Amino acid sequence: MVKHRFNVIESGPSPDDQSGTNGQQASLTQNEDLTTSNLSKDALEVAATLRTNTISKTVFDGFMRCSDATLIVLTGVFAYLSGASLDIPPLWQIFALFEASLIGVMLFQMADLYQANALQKVVAQAMRLITAWALVFAALITSLLLILPSTEIPQAFLLKWFVSGAVVLTIFRMIMRGFIVRWTRMGRLSRRAVLVGGGQSAADLIAELERQPNNDIEICGIFDDRSNDRSPPSVAGYQKLGNVSDLVEFARIAQIDMLLVTIPIRAEKRIIQLLEKLWVLPVDIRLSAHADKLRFRQRASSFVGAVPFVDVLEKPIADWDTIAKRAFDIFFASISLIALSPVMLVTALLIKLDSPGPVIFRQKRYGFNNELIDVFKFRSMYHNMTDANASKLVTKGDPRVTKIGRIIRKTSIDELPQLMNVLMGQLSLVGPRPHALSAKAEDRLYENVVDGYFARHKVKPGVTGWAQIKGWRGETDTEDKIQKRVECDIYYIENWSVFFDLYILIKTPFCLLETENAY
Repeated sequence: MVKHRFNVIESGPSPDDQSGTNGQQASLTQNEDLTTSNLSKDALEVAATLRTNTISKTVFDGFMRCSDATLIVLTGVFAYLSGASLDIPPLWQIFALFEASLIGVMLFQMADLYQANALQKVVAQAMRLITAWALVFAALITSLLLILPSTEIPQAFLLKWFVSGAVVLTIFRMIMRGFIVRWTRMGRLSRRAVLVGGGQSAADLIAELERQPNNDIEICGIFDDRSNDRSPPSVAGYQKLGNVSDLVEFARIAQIDMLLVTIPIRAEKRIIQLLEKLWVLPVDIRLSAHADKLRFRQRASSFVGAVPFVDVLEKPIADWDTIAKRAFDIFFASISLIALSPVMLVTALLIKLDSPGPVIFRQKRYGFNNELIDVFKFRSMYHNMTDANASKLVTKGDPRVTKIGRIIRKTSIDELPQLMNVLMGQLSLVGPRPHALSAKAEDRLYENVVDGYFARHKVKPGVTGWAQIKGWRGETDTEDKIQKRVECDIYYIENWSVFFDLYILIKTPFCLLETENAY
């Protein structure tokens, strides 16, 4: 069922309610006071409860399957090493380990041992687990009799493996049950959704979702541009928290997974107007199609139970892709730090000898989903002339840049401390470069130059990126330059893969040889 965590708040309308929030305004950081937001009091109260990330069902299911397969193999090895006699060919021994892990995961799936709700029922889980585990050994014995009919059944080995496997797998599930209970209480195993559009369409969708068994969507509120006479302040116990412009800020404060647009698909013009505001957010956007009675191709639609949705936009990097990219970052950032540490130590020494002041310069920049992060750089300017907000871009022959600063800026050595940002999880090795807060092109802020500028923040910013590889590195003194850079960033986001990241990473050192626009 849809979880009614956020019913109507009885505090009444707040005097701070405003409906003119800039849709592309930077969000608050995790440590920033929510009272500085332009959202209503009710919206802030809801957002404050949604600041922890949800756990991907795809990743959780994959983790459970991989863990089961690993534990099955390990308990089999334990049974062998414990001294049980096993007078069968070594090749069959290896085959038996992998057969048991494969069949075990398949039978556990059939026994519903991977459903988060079912995992909370300890007794039922244990009974199903032991039954499925016994069937695994029935399959093993059958295979042995078919492949090696003259071989004696290794009863002692199989008994030790069965008992140790049953104990270990049961204990593992009891441990996971504790996590699941906690995550369920925190709402982290649900997909958090916001309805875009209220009224009867929203009421019908909520009712339809509530009828679906095992529905994991948790509705967190409603946003609608229409006034209360056309769109009631609450629908089916869920409150209207603001307009669509407010939603952009709300989704950047709260950890929202998807936006469900309840406006009829035939209202094409209105939907396009909404998407022009909402596409910059790193969330799935789906159109509710339950009221339109249309049939959609499987690739273009998704279902919650029997409720159809048209998939408009998807979060660019999600589920296992997120883990793959993070593993890529940690691996290559660690290697780079070790390999480049002599260069970084020499650079730090030269900076200290060249001019007074700290070696490392911290600057606030836009991170993922418009969060403000501190980006580390080697200081390349005189300490009394540093510009924390980058209100004035560095130009050729800029007197603020030190002698050593000119060298490290041209070679991009000043960016090397950002490898620490990568290990801290604030940056990725590859992604759109993080821009300073007040960076301008022809005296206009970047977000005022490029429509949908903040869409480049749908992924973590990077130490290097596709724009740098394509020659858009360095000064962005004209509107055309920042436009081209953002176009490259959007292309990267829409075409991301681990191999694309690897290609950019390999190309980066060669592109650094081109220093015409770097100063």
